[in-house]
Amino acid sequence: MEWKTNSYDFDGIGKYLERITEKKKQLDALRPFPNAALKNIKDNLTLEWTYNSNSIEGNTLTLQETKMVIEEGFTIKGKSLREHFEAVNHHDAIEFVESLVNKKYVLNDKDILNVHGLVLQKIEKEFAGRYRNAGVRISGANFVPPNALKVDALMTELIDWLNDSTVPINEIVKAAIFHHRFVWIHPFFDGNGRTVRLVFNLYLMKLGFPPAIILKNDRKKYYDALNKANNGDYSKLVLLVLQALERSIDLYLSNLNNTYDDYQPISNIVNEPDVPYGQEYVSLLARQGKIDAFKEGKNWYTSKVALNNYIEKRDRKRNLKV
Repeated sequence: MEWKTNSYDFDGIGKYLERITEKKKQLDALRPFPNAALKNIKDNLTLEWTYNSNSIEGNTLTLQETKMVIEEGFTIKGKSLREHFEAVNHHDAIEFVESLVNKKYVLNDKDILNVHGLVLQKIEKEFAGRYRNAGVRISGANFVPPNALKVDALMTELIDWLNDSTVPINEIVKAAIFHHRFVWIHPFFDGNGRTVRLVFNLYLMKLGFPPAIILKNDRKKYYDALNKANNGDYSKLVLLVLQALERSIDLYLSNLNNTYDDYQPISNIVNEPDVPYGQEYVSLLARQGKIDAFKEGKNWYTSKVALNNYIEKRDRKRNLKV
């Protein structure tokens, strides 16, 4: 399968991939994970995943309300029945995805339809688990999805491409491109975003990564990145996926190694007297992937060690040029 890909190789991707590869090695070295620690991490990530994915699509439940609906079965005053079902449905879909994860897993259309069926269960039963059979238009998008008659063949082609181990591309980048192509095909009347964020994470989890959770606060960046990908520029989408994936890996490592306190808001780091940069510049380094950092809500977190590593590398480069 050949697609127009003007760009996904950009300043910072190499550093990100190197760092994520190294962190995955660290994570693998800690296996098998202690059951208690693993359950705590997975419970928190599952809740975040459900909250953020639903929020991107307009669900107004807060993180705490989502937790109450899923774990306690509470009904939240002022929230629609659909929003409650969306929380429970997504949680069920995550459990199904996790049940499929193993190294030998091969993605197939039946599992995609089952994931979608869970996402829309009790909400839109007539569309749940079925490809669309008519045209659709997406508000605010810069493209029109393909004819419904082509959906089945396009999805088969896309799934085969993802499963083809001979495709000469990094697996994380491949997952990001799959994410976009799925959205472009728009195989369902509703629930496409939630479904693809589940399915592309199934692929990443099969490879031994934790799920890459696109945050609600990055909603505009996410949609802008998908629109750029429609024109062949995958750089923004790949960057967003890498940032989301590194954040999840950091959460695993920090909890398993009890090093979470090493990460602080950038605003705290730059206030230390020996830090030569201001908040705006360090935030730029974080967004570009030039320092080890992750985003929590609207704030970027990094560590003094990460910043010092960057400064040391910068100084070595300068000395080599002299």
